[in-house]
Amino acid sequence: MSLRHITLKDFVIVRQLELDLNDGFTVLTGETGAGKSILIDALQFALGGKADTGLIRSGQSKTEVTAEFDVTPGVAAWLTGQDLEANDGAVLVRRTVDLQARGRGWINGTAATAGQLRELGGLLLDIHGQHAWQALMRPDTTRALLDGYGQIDLTSVNTSWREWKTAQEALAAANTHAAQHEARREKLSWHISELEKLAPGAREWEDLSAEHARLSHVHELTESASVAAETLSDADVNAAALITRASQNLAGKSHLEPQFAQLAEALNQACDLVADTARELHAYTRRTEADPARLAELDQRMANWLALAKRHHCSPSDLPGMLSTWQSELAELTAQADLALLAGRVTACRQQLDQNCKKISALRQINKEKLATEVTQFMRQLGMVGGRFEVQLTPLAEPQRHGAESVEFLVAGHAGVEPRLVGKVASGGELSRISLAIAVTTSQLGGCPTLIFDEVDAGVGGAVAHTVGQLMAQLGQSRQVLAVTHLPQVAACSHHHLCVSKFDSGDGVASEVTPLTPETRVQELARMLGGPTITPTTLAHARELLSA
Repeated sequence: MSLRHITLKDFVIVRQLELDLNDGFTVLTGETGAGKSILIDALQFALGGKADTGLIRSGQSKTEVTAEFDVTPGVAAWLTGQDLEANDGAVLVRRTVDLQARGRGWINGTAATAGQLRELGGLLLDIHGQHAWQALMRPDTTRALLDGYGQIDLTSVNTSWREWKTAQEALAAANTHAAQHEARREKLSWHISELEKLAPGAREWEDLSAEHARLSHVHELTESASVAAETLSDADVNAAALITRASQNLAGKSHLEPQFAQLAEALNQACDLVADTARELHAYTRRTEADPARLAELDQRMANWLALAKRHHCSPSDLPGMLSTWQSELAELTAQADLALLAGRVTACRQQLDQNCKKISALRQINKEKLATEVTQFMRQLGMVGGRFEVQLTPLAEPQRHGAESVEFLVAGHAGVEPRLVGKVASGGELSRISLAIAVTTSQLGGCPTLIFDEVDAGVGGAVAHTVGQLMAQLGQSRQVLAVTHLPQVAACSHHHLCVSKFDSGDGVASEVTPLTPETRVQELARMLGGPTITPTTLAHARELLSA
């Protein structure tokens, strides 16, 4: 099963309702105007339908609907994709709307948008209304039914169609903007040639600046090194001599104070460090000397960098990155300007699309015959003797994301009549039966665990009505099926029976839904057979229907 429980509060004419649902085939019956479709309306609202203030019971400030469903693998994957978790194998949906038309929704306690609720609803419920045939006039609906029946995957066609369109757009843009692109390419080529002559390295400007600073101040640097070396070791009174004297003084008294030995050793180490530093300073002064030629070379190199940076209104350090960016842009424009290459891409993409469409067309040809045969069989079971159902594939002028043909449903209500489009069948009863036949055929392969039929049996009766009930009971063996019906023959075939009744609550008309016991079910079937006055004859007929 899927739908476990539903709660309504102040919904239309329902004050408060809590109802447990079972698996199998469940019917909802009741007198005209009692609100037999109220549960379906509530489910549609809870799962993202329009948040209309007309759903609020008169005199109340808001309405609320809560529904609990079992979690199927598809629902579990969807919840994971939305960062939501299943609650003990169930998903709880709650929705409210107030008098200001502010609708709010939750999935397992987490706030959800109407769009999320609708997506989830598409995985939980499949609703067939009494005017479902109208949807059969829409090409997208008929195509989806055929593809769903044949389990035809359109991913490859959709992908190749997008690639073909992208290639077409690229070629059109190249043709439209060819002049602008050529002008830009010429400008980029000129700028790139200037920068390539300079050939700026990624860290070169920083290295040039550092070396130039050293060569410009070489005399100051050597003088500083010389003064420091003299202070450390060369002067009459120098740091090395003073540290050595202090160390010797402490070492001489270490027999009296042991701590002095450690301090003297530390001073010896400091003296070694001072000596090493002095040697490095002497080496620096010997190897460092002015290099006017190198300084002039650096001046010229840096002048070239500065000139280009000024021309392009940037800092010198930006030049390497700018060159890389321009080179990438030029390569892209060159590729875009290659019309032959782009045209070849369009051709290649179209060929791939045509191949994928051909595969889909072949699958549709096979499955259209199977679907037509099954629907025709159900139509004849539903009293349309000699009736015929056909699926017509019409080639499109050019392929679309869904393939290379449109899909239309044609029917003939009886023998000797040419099949016509579904919407051109005159009889409303025939339309309902055709819609039901298609719904039963396609729903058997659907992924939704709960099927809802809202008075799709309108316009039928007698033995045909009994067949409708048998078909729904057959579906109920593997799926949860809910049906709103006015036909006792259909109701008698159900596994569970809910009765919707209307009463005066004292503050207005209210509606309630009651699960029927075997005896009250006989009473309800007798009412459906003979009207409000129940007689022994209608009771006997009701029992006969149930036993059949």
